[in-house]
Amino acid sequence: MHDQPTPTQREVQIDGLVLAMLSDEDAQRPWSVDEIGREIDNPLEAADAVARLAGAGLVHRLDGFVFATRAGLRAQRLALG
Repeated sequence: MHDQPTPTQREVQIDGLVLAMLSDEDAQRPWSVDEIGREIDNPLEAADAVARLAGAGLVHRLDGFVFATRAGLRAQRLALG
């Protein structure tokens, strides 16, 4: 069997990671898309994740910066249990 995630599974993992970064109370906020890209070591995946999360209403984008919406914060808390 393959241990590699499917492309869809990889997107879900990256989206979850980015949302977790933006929801961390101890982390710098807001984050720039470039900072997210450096943090996850993949600028393209970071930009794609931000676009998907913004489309879902879980993050706001403003002048190159990104921060979690109230819905995004709540989704992250629910995911953590």
